[in-house]
Order: sequence, then structure tokens, then C-alpha cells
Amino acid sequence: MAQDSTQVLTGTDAFGSWEQDKPGVRRQFTVEDMPQPTASDTQNFGAIVPIPEGAKPLVPDGFTVEPVALNLKGPRAIRVAPNGDLFIAESMSNDVRVLRLAKDGTTAEPQVFASGLNKPFGIAFYPPGADPEWIYIASSDSVIRYPYKSGDIEAKGEPEVIVPRILWTHHYTRDITFTPDGKILLLSVGSGSNVALDMFPVSFLGGIEAVNKNLPLGATWDTEEGRAMVLAYDPEGKNQQVYATGLRNCAGIAIQPATGNPWCVVNERDGLGDDTPFEYATAVQQGATYGWPWYYIGGHEDPRHAGARPDLKDKVTIPDVLMQAHSAPLQIAFYEGEMFPAEYKGSAFVAMHGSWNRGKRTGYKVVRLLFDEAGKPTGAYEDFMTGMVASDTDVWGRPVGVAVGQDGSLFVSEDGNGSIWRIAYGGLAK
Repeated sequence: MAQDSTQVLTGTDAFGSWEQDKPGVRRQFTVEDMPQPTASDTQNFGAIVPIPEGAKPLVPDGFTVEPVALNLKGPRAIRVAPNGDLFIAESMSNDVRVLRLAKDGTTAEPQVFASGLNKPFGIAFYPPGADPEWIYIASSDSVIRYPYKSGDIEAKGEPEVIVPRILWTHHYTRDITFTPDGKILLLSVGSGSNVALDMFPVSFLGGIEAVNKNLPLGATWDTEEGRAMVLAYDPEGKNQQVYATGLRNCAGIAIQPATGNPWCVVNERDGLGDDTPFEYATAVQQGATYGWPWYYIGGHEDPRHAGARPDLKDKVTIPDVLMQAHSAPLQIAFYEGEMFPAEYKGSAFVAMHGSWNRGKRTGYKVVRLLFDEAGKPTGAYEDFMTGMVASDTDVWGRPVGVAVGQDGSLFVSEDGNGSIWRIAYGGLAK
């Protein structure tokens, strides 16, 4: 994809807060930019206030943004069905809803597709393509599926459990996707803690040599067994494999169309300062470890696990795109639509839920990851949708889900006030 000459903020200039955010601002961090860890983070929870009268998020010139749903109960991940219907995981009400949009951008009231779930989040259609037969839903404790035909607005029959017995404590976001050939179901499972301080020591497993013999590279155990990783299954939920480890909370997972590779957006750990460690987005390499809980952003040892795993220091994979700490990226969607200008094609949108533990709050926005014409990330990202922070103390929107519509528009959910927004280029309908 073509890149323009917009200036990219680097080094200390790239750090900032909501006050510097606006559409078009670009940042790029390197490993060397990350400050040394400090003893703690600042507690700075934002008060959720009602959407101000007439308020809308800020988007780049030439784009429009309008609400398509209001007053939902904690809308989180969103996915667009092949026929254009918008599926919404309402984690707090344990429902998945479906929203059908008319060609003029108007909508009907979101209808409950499935209810009685356990904090649903990830949604995927199978097989991938224009005519799926199943809809898969990842809840905090399992992956289930319902029979599905294009246009269904209500689940048919009882759910079939595909992946049972996922540990449900702490991070409950479970995202799912299929590889383009439909042969592999990828499931992201976040950690059960901030930094695994309650996990018993490696000596209980017979030492480092025994761990490396019996567990995948960088895998955790005890209270964190099967967590902080991406798991792989066949479409029936069988043949579980560990795809990658050390991903503290890969809350969002998506396939990059240009390469077929899975990407994660990851919430890193707390307690090491306002600006350490960076959050990140990365292509997930099969068999790789990304360090959690012992290391972060390469071989940076977490002082709370000093000396515990020297064997991993030079084996930790450095992520592709580093993001400001505590931004809380939750979902990622690659753009292959035709509505937006040509330079957007091949890039990726990431929804940032926003900080609660940083002196100057950051996040609360949607950013665009930049790629070159070969589909390789440049490492830079650009503010795309901002304006949901009202003041140092108040916010009215916390972005979670992001999805590309059938017509090339972009949908964003936020769970502060329970709204969904549609961003179009040159008007509400092409």
C-alpha cells in the first residue's frame, strides 16, 4: 500500500496523552524508547459520563461518523457476517445480538441472536467465505457453535460445545478466528493474573531442564496452565496444539489477508510504570514465545521474576508494532474494503479501550497500523478516531470492537455508554 509523507513522531516526541491525540497523528516506538521499569503505576480510573449532546468522535477529513446503535449493555467484540449483518458480543448481558443495516445506513433494533452465554466475546463464521454453515462463539469458559445460514437472526437449536473447560478467571476475553483454508481454529486465552506471582516456582516441576523437556517454549503452568497463549484446534475442537506463548492478553486476533498470518493485539502487564512496558500488535509466529510473565518486549526481565528463567532471555520474540503503555488494545481488523481511499487498503484498525493506570490517560481511540506494499508493518500507527475523552477525569467512550462492513465502512463498538458507530468515507452510503 502506498504511504504518504506525513511526519511520524518518534522517540520522546511520540509519548503523550489524550490531549495530543487527533486524527492523522502518527507515532512509532522502538525497543530503545521504552523507559526502565519503576515500582508502580498510577491509579487513574476515568469516570464514564453520558455522551454529550450532539457529540461525535473525531475522524479524518472526508470521513463521516454516525451512531447506529445506542444503549446496548457492554458491546464488546463485533464481527460482520458475509451477508453484511453485524454480530455484537454483549458480554455483560451474556448475549450475542445481530444488527441489520439498510443500504442508506439506517438500522433496525439489535435482536438477540443467542442468550444465556458466559461473557461471550469472539465470533467467527465457518467455513470462511461467502456461505458459512456455522457460527462459533468464544465465551470465557468454552467455545460453542450454532448452525447458521446467511441471514439468520436467531440461533437455531442448542449450542454444541466445541472447546470445553477453558479457565475463566481474570481475563475473560476469548477471541477466535480460522485460518484462510478453514483447517485451523485459533483461540486466544489471556492470563489469569497480572504477572503470575501465584504460579509455583519452576523448581516444583523439576527445574528448567524438565520444563523445557515437557512444556512448549515459554509455556506457563499451575494457575496459568493453558493461558497467556494462542491455541490451535481443528474445526471440531480436537487436536489441541499450542500455537504461541507468552502473550499476556491477546484480546483480539485476526488474519492478515496479504499474508494469511494471524495477528494479535496484546495488553501487557501493569506495575512497572506509566510508560513500561509497551502494548503491542504483532504477527504471531508459530512456536514463538513473547515472554510473559518472565520477560517483556524482547529480553527485558520483569524484576518480579528476576533470575527465574535465564534460559528464555534470548528466545523472546520482539513484537512488530509497539504501542504506548496502558492503551489497552482490544480488537484488530484488516481493511480490504473499497470505500476508503486507496492508501487505507492493507492497513489494520485497532480499538484502544484506554488506560486506567497512567498519570495522563491514553487510548480511548481507534488507530491505524501502517504497512508497506509487501504487507510488512512499518512499525508506525496513526490516530484515526479520537475525541471520546471529555477531560482529565471524564470519558464518554471506550472503544472495544472494530470491524469492516460489507460496503467498506468501519464499525466501532464502545462499552462505556454502549454505542456502536459507523465510519464512512464521503457520506453514509457509497
